[in-house]
Amino acid sequence: MTAIDYDLEFLEDGRTIELISIGMVCDDGREYYAVNRDMPVRRIRKHEWLMANVVPGLPKGHGDQRIHMPKRWLFHYADHRVKPHGRIANEVADFIRAAGPDVELWANYGAYDHVCLAQLWGRMIDLPEGVPMFTHDIQQERSRLGIGWADLPEQESGEHNALADARHNQTVRRWLAERAV
Repeated sequence: MTAIDYDLEFLEDGRTIELISIGMVCDDGREYYAVNRDMPVRRIRKHEWLMANVVPGLPKGHGDQRIHMPKRWLFHYADHRVKPHGRIANEVADFIRAAGPDVELWANYGAYDHVCLAQLWGRMIDLPEGVPMFTHDIQQERSRLGIGWADLPEQESGEHNALADARHNQTVRRWLAERAV
């Protein structure tokens, strides 16, 4: 079994879930991070929590790029990590398949993450071959082991950056696995 820990940042309004960014880390050492070029920028601008917590962690230009980046941009469109939705879907499917046939997906409070992940390809039944139909949840495992929420390892930095959160998810999942023995 190979695990992939992941996190998605998204806009959700009670009816839809829109991808902002995705971070994945695999037990084999590979990492993946992408920002959705097609995210609903106007709706995100109106969301105070996303603007305060997620947008600051999106790729920004450096040096002259940053100076010339329009203030209305939430992220630097020319950054190599900013990709169209369809390209992200293809790369994520390839990333997951590369982990082998016994891959497990893990996320923290992962219900919406899994829905947003599945929607990369459309409906749940449209998942590509090799992409699991469910995600293991770190909080469920914590609860199953009788460990208090406050006892989990704390994330030192990068909260609400999808890749930093995925790395922390891997740390927590492995920490829980040591206690399950």
